[in-house]
Amino acid sequence: MNKINHINVLEYPVFSKSLSELPKNKKLLINTINQYSYCITKRDSSFKESLLQSDILLPDGIGIVTAAKFINKQKISKIAGADLHNFLLKKLEKEKGSCFYMGSSQATLTKIKERLNKEYPSIKVDTYSPPFKPQFTKEDNTAILNAVNSFAPNVLFVGMTAPKQEKWAYKFKEALNTQYICSIGAVFDFYSGTTTRPSKFWQNLGLEWLGRLLKEPKRMWKRYIYYGFIFAGHLLKHKFKKK
Repeated sequence: MNKINHINVLEYPVFSKSLSELPKNKKLLINTINQYSYCITKRDSSFKESLLQSDILLPDGIGIVTAAKFINKQKISKIAGADLHNFLLKKLEKEKGSCFYMGSSQATLTKIKERLNKEYPSIKVDTYSPPFKPQFTKEDNTAILNAVNSFAPNVLFVGMTAPKQEKWAYKFKEALNTQYICSIGAVFDFYSGTTTRPSKFWQNLGLEWLGRLLKEPKRMWKRYIYYGFIFAGHLLKHKFKKK
């Protein structure tokens, strides 16, 4: 796909600029891609379509940054969902804007709202905790859309597990009354304090994944170790095919 400020990485249009260069005055569906999500798209075509149809697809992972350099010989910087969240909150505070958090539990959303009110008092905020189930019913979706659209936020943060959040955001993009639709998953837990994001030490080394693995080895080993090897195989395949 031909998109401004994107480069083609493993057949995906990945954003290659800084967040300050995000397009203005248009509705944007913003998703992220990392080595794990890339591997999952190989067996989930609707997830693949959701990522391909993103207006902005951020390189959220050292694997994608490495792929750009290894295959494309191009240098891009990792932009995590947490970086996007932080950037947009600062922007909204300056503009006295509004945001809406859809996803997670009510307890987590309450902590998010409390922290946001302290750190960014000029931002108007509302939240909605959807039912915890694999698939939403028509009634569930109607209730979610009504909650978001009645508030009409400048930014909608969607925090459910991948690929559910990306598929939902893509499906309802046109029905949502907001400018930015951002699938940021784990950021809800990071910002609420439910889970601690690895420190700047790990982030600056490009080893945030290792920091998360060391903190939650049982939950994260498959994502980073198993799928890490799978992803490496895809990189070699693409490199060989390109030659």
